[in-house]
Amino acid sequence: MNRQLRLLQRAFGGSGIKHRATGACFTSAYTTTAADSQQTKLFINGQFIDSQTSEWIDVRNPATQELVTRVPKTTGKELDEAAHNAQLAFHDWRRTSVISRQRKMLDLQHAIRTHMDELASSIVTEQGKVLSDAKGDVMRGLQVVESMAGISDLMLGTKLEVAADMDTYTVREPLGVVAGICPFNFPAMIPLWMFPVALATGNTCLLKPSERDPGAAMLLAKLCNDVGIPPGVLNIVHGAHDTVNFLTADPRIRAVSFVGGDKAGRYIYERSAQNGKRCQANMGAKNHAIVLPDANKEHALNAIAGAAFGAAGQRCMALSVGVFVGEAGDWIGEIAERAKALKVSGGFEPDADLGPMISPEALARAESLVQAAADDGATVVLDGRGISVPGYPNGNFLGPTVIDHASASMRCYTEEIFGPVLTCIRANSLDEALELVNANRYGNGASIFTRSGACARKFQSQVEAGQVGINVPIPVPLPMFSFTGNKGSFLGDTNFYGRSGINFYTQLKTVTSLWRKEDADDKNAAVHMPTIH
Repeated sequence: MNRQLRLLQRAFGGSGIKHRATGACFTSAYTTTAADSQQTKLFINGQFIDSQTSEWIDVRNPATQELVTRVPKTTGKELDEAAHNAQLAFHDWRRTSVISRQRKMLDLQHAIRTHMDELASSIVTEQGKVLSDAKGDVMRGLQVVESMAGISDLMLGTKLEVAADMDTYTVREPLGVVAGICPFNFPAMIPLWMFPVALATGNTCLLKPSERDPGAAMLLAKLCNDVGIPPGVLNIVHGAHDTVNFLTADPRIRAVSFVGGDKAGRYIYERSAQNGKRCQANMGAKNHAIVLPDANKEHALNAIAGAAFGAAGQRCMALSVGVFVGEAGDWIGEIAERAKALKVSGGFEPDADLGPMISPEALARAESLVQAAADDGATVVLDGRGISVPGYPNGNFLGPTVIDHASASMRCYTEEIFGPVLTCIRANSLDEALELVNANRYGNGASIFTRSGACARKFQSQVEAGQVGINVPIPVPLPMFSFTGNKGSFLGDTNFYGRSGINFYTQLKTVTSLWRKEDADDKNAAVHMPTIH
């Protein structure tokens, strides 16, 4: 029994949990045991089926490189079957009462909460997050499902008597079949941003989880079956370019949601638009925190360390740039000391703070950008390259890294590192810091740490970012609001979850009706242009 399995038993108790690290226990419904590995199934029309593909993608534990499962590149025939069944299911699902769909969301949120441990252990095994962070991944998605329990209010239309006996009112209706394309870094949260909102509003969905860590999405599909969501309402397909091309081109699919990198996001958005589909695309980010000298030092440093290095920096809202104003620059060494104290490990250890990066390629890219910073003249105050993690000699590990004296022209600043690396830039004033933040092409989030209400108000008013934190390092809104990244971090005009999510997955129908008292006595047709008085 390997080290991760022992730690998983310790985390959840008993030897029966043993197979959760390999997927053999809770994934038995949606994996097939081949001669040498597990093979992930498709989920089409309420059934887990074996793909007939000859092309597979290996999923490896990023802490150990052990093969966890093999993911099929869904064939064209299978993709067509999934879209066909989603289209058939839509005709009945859209007519299901909003109260019935609300009930399914209540049942689903209970099932997710009940299976939190299984979902989290899948994320640790396939994605590499530490267990506490994996549970947070599930919880933030669960909150979106819980918000859909209020779908009846969110689907309300409007009505106005515009003239005598004449009413105009709006009806909010689903689009039809929609698609979701998910990234590797939030295997539970991002699917739960997408399909529960789509389903609650009356749509059916084709979901493509990341080919790097599909296990959490497959378990969510099983839970949908368990709570009685009808066959064909949710379907899961796998793959890479061919699957994306299908989802962005097939005429049965009306809208596409995407979260991921810039290159893929632009391609998916443009291809979806060319084929007449709605699209929302959350993409790259470079999130800044401005630290003023009057900030609560302990709070600011602890918050920045957690936001920069948690999840190995693989968050679209990770705090990747610290802008230290004036004397606050003297605190950078103390951030490095806090970062050095963080424990890097495989994920199931109870005291682990951050785990591995998703792949050897991602690790190599992050390391190259650290080297580029040094080559460009920055100071690598804390270098996490080449870290040795006991028990995990083959993991994709990069320890917390702090770069000081960076500038806006360096690659470590202009490119998204997507690793546990904090790039520090020094500024002479709040105005200079704001100018730096606003000049960056991204606009996901930005934060300020200060005790000055006036400075905080100025920052809130002038900063060009969609999500703003005041003494808050990762200002991701709860689902009663919406995720509102902007500038180069988002393509589309309607954001994820909250009321924006409802708007994305629905369309308005405006009805004007006339029921006149005189109709019983009306004898003659009117041929003039109708007017409203």
